[in-house]
Amino acid sequence: MKKKVLVVDIGGTHVKLLMSLRDKREFDSGPAMRPKELVAQIKKNAADWSFGAISIGFPAPVRSGQIAKEPKHLGKGWVGFDFCKAFRKPVHVINDAAMQALGSYHGGRMLFLGLGTGLGSALAWEKNLLPLELGDLPYRDREIIEEWLGIPGLKRLGEKEWKHEALYAVAQLKRSFIADYVVLGGGNAHRFDTLPKGIEHGKNENAFLGGKRLWEIDSRTRKKKWRVL
Repeated sequence: MKKKVLVVDIGGTHVKLLMSLRDKREFDSGPAMRPKELVAQIKKNAADWSFGAISIGFPAPVRSGQIAKEPKHLGKGWVGFDFCKAFRKPVHVINDAAMQALGSYHGGRMLFLGLGTGLGSALAWEKNLLPLELGDLPYRDREIIEEWLGIPGLKRLGEKEWKHEALYAVAQLKRSFIADYVVLGGGNAHRFDTLPKGIEHGKNENAFLGGKRLWEIDSRTRKKKWRVL
C-alpha cells in the first residue's frame, strides 16, 4: 500500500502544505521562522490530515537529504536539523527548485529555472535529478546572475528590459547544459505571455507532483525511481 505524502513547499514569505492538488493550506514564514516553529506550524495546520511520509522543498542547498546552508530569507538553525526525529515519520528534504523541477519533468534532458526572489535551478534527465546553484554564477558588473534575473534585476531594469535580459540568459544556459528544453517556474515566470521554442512555462502544481515522485518505487528493483544527486 502506497504511503500518503504530505508535501511542504517552503518559501521566503509563505509555507504551502499539500495533500493533493485540491487539499492545500498555507501559513506565513519569513526571517523569524526557525525549524522548531516550522514543525509546530505544520503539526498544527495538518493535524486532521493522515499521511505516512513528508517531502520538504527547502530554499537553500541540500546535500544527501540534509540542509547544507542556512537560507537567505528565513531564521537560523536549519543546518543539521533532524526532521525525521521531529515528525517521527520518514522525511525527504530537497531543494525547493529541485522539487518543482522533478514535478515538471516529461522526458529528455530538462533544465529548470525558477524566476523568483533569486534564481532556482536544477537539471533532470532519465531518472536523475541534479540540484544546481546557478544563481551564484558571475554575471554583469561583477555581480551574480540572480541579482539580474531575480527581483533585484526586475526592479533595476523594469519589466520590458528585464524580460529581454532573462530570455537571453536562459538561452545561454540552455545551450551550456545541452538541454532539450527549459522549464521556467517561480513567481515571475508568469510575466512572459509567450516563450521561444524550447522554453516552456512551469505549473504551480509541479511542486506537489515533485514531492510525490520522490517516494515512487521502481517495481523491478524495489528502490526509489529517482536518484537525487
